[in-house]
Amino acid sequence: MTKKQENETSKELGMDNKKTSGKSGKLKISVSAIRKGEKKTEGKRSNTRRRANNHSNDHSKRRRPAAQDLLKDLKQKQRADEVHLDQESKAAKQEYKKSLNKAAASESKPVVKKVESAEKPAETAAEAPKVRGPKILKPSPARLKQNQANSEKPAAKPSSSRRLSSRPSLTEAPMPENKEGRRRTSGKPGRKGQNSYANQGRGANSDRSQQRKRKNKKHQSAPQVKKQVTQRKDRPLPESFEYEVGMNAQDLGKILHREPAEIVKKLFMLGIMINQNQSLDKGTIELLAADYGIEAVEKVHEDISDIDNIFAQEMEESKNSENQVVRPPVVTIMGHVDHGKTTLLDRLRHTRVSEHEAGGITQNIGAYQVRIDDRLITFLDTPGHAAFSSMRARGAEITDIVVLVVAADDGVMPQTIEAIDHAKSAGVPIIVAINKMDRPGANPAHVTEQLMQYELIPENYGGSTIFVNISAKTGMGIDELLENIILEADMLELKADPKQKAIGTVVEARLSRGKGPVADVLIQQGTLRVGDPIVVGDTFGRVRTMTNDKGHQVKKATPSMPVEITGLNDVPESADKLVVFADEKTARAVGEARAQQSLQKQRENVQHVTLDNLFDTMKRESMKSVDIVLKADVQGSAEALAQSFQKIDVEGVRVNIIHSGVGAINESDVTLASASNALIIGFNVRPTATAKSQAAQEGVDIRLYSIIYKAIDDVKAAMQGMLEPTYEEKVIGNLTVRETWKVSKIGTIAGAFVDNGYVTRESGIRVIRDGVVKYDGKVASLRRFKDDVKEVKAGFDCGLTIENFNDIKEGDELEAYEMQEVKPG
Repeated sequence: MTKKQENETSKELGMDNKKTSGKSGKLKISVSAIRKGEKKTEGKRSNTRRRANNHSNDHSKRRRPAAQDLLKDLKQKQRADEVHLDQESKAAKQEYKKSLNKAAASESKPVVKKVESAEKPAETAAEAPKVRGPKILKPSPARLKQNQANSEKPAAKPSSSRRLSSRPSLTEAPMPENKEGRRRTSGKPGRKGQNSYANQGRGANSDRSQQRKRKNKKHQSAPQVKKQVTQRKDRPLPESFEYEVGMNAQDLGKILHREPAEIVKKLFMLGIMINQNQSLDKGTIELLAADYGIEAVEKVHEDISDIDNIFAQEMEESKNSENQVVRPPVVTIMGHVDHGKTTLLDRLRHTRVSEHEAGGITQNIGAYQVRIDDRLITFLDTPGHAAFSSMRARGAEITDIVVLVVAADDGVMPQTIEAIDHAKSAGVPIIVAINKMDRPGANPAHVTEQLMQYELIPENYGGSTIFVNISAKTGMGIDELLENIILEADMLELKADPKQKAIGTVVEARLSRGKGPVADVLIQQGTLRVGDPIVVGDTFGRVRTMTNDKGHQVKKATPSMPVEITGLNDVPESADKLVVFADEKTARAVGEARAQQSLQKQRENVQHVTLDNLFDTMKRESMKSVDIVLKADVQGSAEALAQSFQKIDVEGVRVNIIHSGVGAINESDVTLASASNALIIGFNVRPTATAKSQAAQEGVDIRLYSIIYKAIDDVKAAMQGMLEPTYEEKVIGNLTVRETWKVSKIGTIAGAFVDNGYVTRESGIRVIRDGVVKYDGKVASLRRFKDDVKEVKAGFDCGLTIENFNDIKEGDELEAYEMQEVKPG
């Protein structure tokens, strides 16, 4: 190649380089253009030279010196490669001819010949020096025939052929052919190299696809082991099954060991059209079970958050248990103020405290136990009927025996009668302790006569009530009292099962600074141990420590034993029930559910029975009796009212007088009415300020009367559901007539000035002239200027007319009033 040709070629390369470097910024050289230019005639070179000259002036300034040096190196290498390629091509032709001759001579070894012929070009290609840029493939007829012959023969080594086909070598990549068997070339000059690269890729892809097909054929030819379908074993129907309302055919199929389609078909034959996912009601499931001839039992879901129900179930189980043992009785002392209850409690406490215990009772936990020989008696340290009834109002029936303390020198007092009523209402036996027998004016016979009026008849007189004369100050009769308590407990046959889960009731609860929430609990059934997960009311926890009434740490608490427990997450309320659960997780879930329910109940006001809702309450709760607390000014009036109330009989509903007394309505009456859900009727008496506020707070209905038959009629009307609301007149405004106008078809219009209050269109109106009421009627129309208004307030003028009254004069006084409903109580 001369220097002139080199310059022309460099110009042509520069033109192609500028075209391609506009996007990538890298130097790209089209080798095919160089080699084509060398093989073309001088006419084509002149055309190329003219195209290069047209662009050389524009791009000459942008050439880089490094490109010229690289171009020179490339040209030198291309010259050497061209010579070497020609030599390799000649050698390949000779080798191809030799291979054809050998193949014709010995056809028994075609695979070996093919491998040798395939490996030699590969070796020559490996020995050739590496060339930068793409390698030019010169298709030849000999190479084309070789490829056709190799495609007809089976390949010995697919891996080697894959390697040779994937590498663009001189000896293996044939030129692609068209349908007529000719080599495919592009119509434009200078693009043969590009088409050859594209055809190379297609050939490699075709080889890969053929190899995949061969592999697939091998897999298809291999014998495939078919999985055997597992046949479902026919299992017998169960004798009975437990179901829930809302189950579908799939759920029933799992229980009955049948396919859901079979169940759907059977129900279809029974006239019920469903699908597999449709929920079924109770009748459909029982019909299906009857058709199969098996028994269906509905599953009962137990609400574990209802600890009252669990408490009742545990009590019933303990009654039917074979592990019952005798438990100590629980005693509450009640009576009138200053009759010696506190002195008796102190005396009972010290009966079991030895002299060397200087500290006496180390801790008071609301309850304590007294030992008589080998028997124990539990006393609740909550004297007074108020605390007794407040606990009973919350369902705490923990007292077995009530000791009624009556002073021998004072006799029966109002609070004594209330204590009797409380004990009778709870259904608890009473032991009468006539105290202060050491006093000079003691008269136990008189006290006995008074108590007989309240159906407390001593055994000496043929009754069943135990009377004991004692002196709490000197200790006289204390042992006899304790022995009678033990005797009464034996008659009651008080027993408990210590082996079951513990249940109990909270006596007192508080928040201690050092211990946290503390609860004094009386165990009623079972045995409570340290570490037991418990739910107490609306709180839960695990028993951390237990302390008895002596202040000693204990590990377990048996029935009728009072203990102080810690470990709760919140402070419970008095009379809350304690229930032990199997694990702490369940106890936590129950406690949180009860706390949520308690929060919901706090938002709803508890409705007590009133005269207004008495009829609805009887219908809702099927009440058979109406409890009434009756208070009157004198005993005669109270007895008369009580007899009249008891004679009322409305459709089998009768009045039950749970307490009748003389005097003002006090807090004790309100507490008793709240505990028993009763009414309070007062005759010629009034409630105290404290009792009135307490009744308003607890929602207790108090009705006050001064006429006996009015009270009887109201109670009877309330029982019949016909209690009419009570209305009261209230004056709302005063007006003065300043001018009048007489209008035909309307009547007399009064122009009045509102002195005070207000007047409305719906209010009643009285016409007062010289202090005498002339007319009492209603406002017919009310205007201010020309507009109708609903109300006119003080300090404004208005025009009004009165229904059916036109005799209005200047100076008349008008009194506006309304009838407002009076709330009961």
